[in-house]
Amino acid sequence: MPHSVRHGLAAAFACALVAWPGGSAAQTPDSLDAVARADIVYAVGADLSFLKSAEDRGVRFRDGGVERPGLDIFRDHGYDWIRLRLFHTPDRLPNDLEYTIALARDAKARGFRFLLDYHYADHWADPQQQWSPAAWDTTDIDVAVDSVYHYTRGTIEAFREAGVMPDMVQIGNEVRNGMIWPLGRLPDHWDNFARLFKAGLDGIDAGRGQAPRPLIMLHYDNGADADGSREFFDTFHRYGIPYDVIGLSYYPWWHGNLLELRHTLLSTLERYPDKDVIVVEVGYRPNQYEAGELPPYDPEAPDGPHKAFLEAVNATLLGISDRRIKGVFWWEPATGCPSEFFDENCDARPVITVFDRFKRN
Repeated sequence: MPHSVRHGLAAAFACALVAWPGGSAAQTPDSLDAVARADIVYAVGADLSFLKSAEDRGVRFRDGGVERPGLDIFRDHGYDWIRLRLFHTPDRLPNDLEYTIALARDAKARGFRFLLDYHYADHWADPQQQWSPAAWDTTDIDVAVDSVYHYTRGTIEAFREAGVMPDMVQIGNEVRNGMIWPLGRLPDHWDNFARLFKAGLDGIDAGRGQAPRPLIMLHYDNGADADGSREFFDTFHRYGIPYDVIGLSYYPWWHGNLLELRHTLLSTLERYPDKDVIVVEVGYRPNQYEAGELPPYDPEAPDGPHKAFLEAVNATLLGISDRRIKGVFWWEPATGCPSEFFDENCDARPVITVFDRFKRN
């Protein structure tokens, strides 16, 4: 990205941080506690669900050649939110309740805000797969609703008792096609899906005790799909279930270009004036993106294509003058070495510095 553009973005972001006053998320009639909830000006976040697993198996991350805990590296570069997925009973991946509480505790101790991402599955839940936990009976919707409620209540109680209550919770991950298949599969079972989502919300309320309700996110996967997202959220809103934040994913090789992302954001803000919006998953595979808007993939480039991409996404968000644009999260930058944020020696790549000039401590 040219120096003049970078300078302009820095000025725009600095003004935004000063000019955007914090405010509680929009409330709906039977909605959310008005006190002590997360106050988001602009979240700089990362899904770091695999970071602890990497360090547990001996990976040692570095920044400028100096070995440091991964969380410290991200915090020092302006990251102030951590997103952690939770699987019900994973058999291959580490993201169970005990692991997630431990990582959340480490993050909270460093000042991170915490977004909990319920997958309601034993492994990956996304638009291609939303299979229910093996332990659950999903032949009866009443039984499934009860399972979601009790599981959510119990896990939220566990986070609260461990002193790491989430500041925000996703009820399901990338739920364009529903969740907890087959009962909650969309578009055929909207009534069931709404009941399952509401059961998760009720479980959060039951498990949080006297703690404020976390911000609630509803997550649509394709951030460049204005028409599809409008149809999805319009349908969901007919059920009158309160939530705070629209979460969008954006992967250009699957979803589209940055102008399409911008169009979706503008359309979403106009249509749903009481919702905040976060691009809660973003990532970049340069060798699969040939739209011509960004530099070609060159692993030897001094700044690297990932930095240019994240700067461009952030500029797209900041270019929309609306305080309801609430931030961006990179998906899994610290799985090991090499990765998008760390080279083969586990030293941080330039992409980690994107927010230094804005939020570095």
